[in-house]
Amino acid sequence: MILPGTGRGTGEAGGGGARQIRRPEVSLARKLRRTMTLPEVMLWQQLRGAPGGIKFRRQHPVGCYIADFFCPKARLIVEVDGALHGIETRSIRDTARDRYLNDNGYRVMRIGAAGILRDVEAVAASIVSLAAAPLHHSPAASGPPPRAGEE
Repeated sequence: MILPGTGRGTGEAGGGGARQIRRPEVSLARKLRRTMTLPEVMLWQQLRGAPGGIKFRRQHPVGCYIADFFCPKARLIVEVDGALHGIETRSIRDTARDRYLNDNGYRVMRIGAAGILRDVEAVAASIVSLAAAPLHHSPAASGPPPRAGEE
């Protein structure tokens, strides 16, 4: 017997059932992954293999925004800024976006597209270096060692 919405009973996908409802940010992120700019593609080629053991995601939804690149472990967002980001209205929107992300515990790193085109390896190395650096330094690590019996 084949149950409604379960396909043909042969393990094939494509059975009936309700369509999955997604947040609009997820659909937009998927579209943006298919239409990345040349600097974004070049940078993704450097970051996609988890350099230094640090994993990155591309075009990832963060709140109501889509981050060009996102490192969940470091809560680091990397934004690639093209020529449009120099326009005053765009600059105001970028500032508001950065404030929102910072207020929610994310670090934002903005990189010019021209810099990526000039030396993508150096840009990727600086991103990985920032992602590897902890957000907060442990005060216990900089103080004196504990006395015997206080460990």
